[in-house]
Order: sequence, then C-alpha cells, then structure tokens
Amino acid sequence: MPFEDMAEAEEQIAKLKRENTGLARKLNDVKHRQADYLAAVWEATTEAIGRIEVAPVPPPVHLVQRGGVERGEEYAVALLSDLQTGKLTPDYNSVVCADRVMRYARRIVRLAEIQRLHHPVRHCVIPMLGDMVEGVDIFPGQQWLIDSTLYDQLFNTTPALLADFVRYLLAHFDTVTVYAVDGNHGRIGRRGQFGPMDNADRMLYRILAMLLRDEPRFQLKMTDPQGERNWYQVMELGSYSALLIHGDQIRGHSGFPWYGLGKKVNGWGSGGIPERFGDVFMGHYHQLGRIPLNQRSVWCNGSTESTNTFASETLAAQSEPSQWLLFVDPDAGRVTASYGVDLRS
Repeated sequence: MPFEDMAEAEEQIAKLKRENTGLARKLNDVKHRQADYLAAVWEATTEAIGRIEVAPVPPPVHLVQRGGVERGEEYAVALLSDLQTGKLTPDYNSVVCADRVMRYARRIVRLAEIQRLHHPVRHCVIPMLGDMVEGVDIFPGQQWLIDSTLYDQLFNTTPALLADFVRYLLAHFDTVTVYAVDGNHGRIGRRGQFGPMDNADRMLYRILAMLLRDEPRFQLKMTDPQGERNWYQVMELGSYSALLIHGDQIRGHSGFPWYGLGKKVNGWGSGGIPERFGDVFMGHYHQLGRIPLNQRSVWCNGSTESTNTFASETLAAQSEPSQWLLFVDPDAGRVTASYGVDLRS
C-alpha cells in the first residue's frame, strides 16, 4: 500500500476512535442523567409519603386474634390484576375502576362469610399480578387512550385505591398479605428506554407499603432483584404453592396462547426456575380461565376494564370485568372453592 494511503487510513482510524470515545461519553452522561432523575424522584416521593400517617384499622370484632392457622381453616386468596388505572375506553376510566375494585372487596367479604359457616377463614392473601396502572408511553398512540398522567396514576389514584381495598379487607380479616409482581404496563417508556427495575407497578407496591407501614396486620411480600424485573415469585400457604407471574412472558397471537402456556409452565416446573411450585396465577390476557396442565392448574385472571375496542378489532374478543377469588386449604394443599367474581353492577 502506498505511504499516502496508509497515512490516510491511519487518520480515518484515529477519527473513528475519537468519535467512538465521544459517543461512549454521551451515552454514559445520558445513563447518569436518567439514574439521577429517578433517584431524585424516588427520594422526594419517599420523603413526602413518610409524612403521611394512616391509622391502623381496628381488627374485626367477631374474630379472635390468634397466632398461626387453625386446623380446618382456609385462606381467602383474592387475585387482583390488570386494573390499568388511567386507561380510557368507551365505558371504563379511573372512576369506574375504583368503583369495581371496591365492589370486589365487598364481594370477597360476602363470599368469605358464606365459607365461614363451615370453617374458619381468618386470613386474606392478595396476589397482585401486575398492570395496576395503564402507563403512558409503552406503545405508540397510548397518549390518546388514557384519562390521567403517570404521575396521577402512580401517586394519586392507584395508591389510594389499593390502600382503601386493603383497609376494607383488614376490617373483616385478621391479616391481609400481598404478594406482588410487576406487569408490562408498569414499564416506563418504550422497551429498553429505562432499566427493568424502573417499573411503575414496583414503585406502586412500595408506596402502598409506606402508606400502611403502621398497620401491624398487613404485610407486603415482593422480590426486589437488583438490575432485573420483579417478574415472578412463589407463594406458599402451608402445603399449597403457586407461581405468580404477570403473563406477558407467555407469547402468542390472536388470542390466548395455549401452546405457549404449556411450554413455559412445564419448563419452569422442570427446573427453569429454582423454586418448586404447584399451581400458577397470571393475568395479562384479561380473560377469566382455569387451565389444567396435568397436576397443575393455571388460574388466568380477568380485568376490571370493559369494552376494549382494540381486543374487539384485533382479537375478536371481549370479556366482562371479573377477578378470581379462591379458597385454599393449607393442610390439604389444594383449592377447595373458586369464584369468578363478576364486577358488573
């Protein structure tokens, strides 16, 4: 190669190295700005919520406070998911969502009273399976399908609603325990724009715990992996166990992904995750269903929303607002009764 060409090539390489260094510096600055922004928001939120005092709910007078679980006693397990507060459809918005969630709370208590005619039901467990908020920019055009900003969804409407829901149940059960996982609508921005830990559902659960920090009969159980999404956990109630996921891990198209569900659940059950589990609880698909997979049952939860025009046009599917309420025998390790709770008025 002529000397002149070699010199020109070396200059081009040096130029590319300078540009690469500059781009790396800019990327690092952007990452730091995002991290500093999120840290500042969370610090301010923690400080503000820390000044709020919520008095504990008096325990129900007709129940006797005891430790542990009586033999023959069962748990009320109230699945709660896909509220998507902030979502706007022809007959759904944040006000309708709040009305339906509190209607669900009242029906949980009513059905528990029926069960108590036969056996004690002193403890309520709430698997919160994600998509508690709608988000604002996780897909193109979402800004036209919401009635409130992410700020309102995360700091005004949803925390107050969930606190009211839990406090209502605390007035009728000895204890209320929440097991929480993240949904895809909790993602901030488009996929990959922020880290997987930056999920509005995850923040919401922490805010709920702060609001109820003085309530001794409430407990939040949530995994908090560093640098990863809180996508699953295993709930154990005596001999009964269930894998809790949101459900967007199950790939499919044009409806419920039956093949994908069996493949994923069997894979997780055979060592895909380290924990052993029995049943599976999930949301995401807004369809109430129980799918048997050999010795397991997959309980697919509904949603509080209604009249989803996207689902109607794209999937030719609609579902009435509903949530699963199960009663679990911890000694036998099985679900003894299940109610698909209809949340229409």
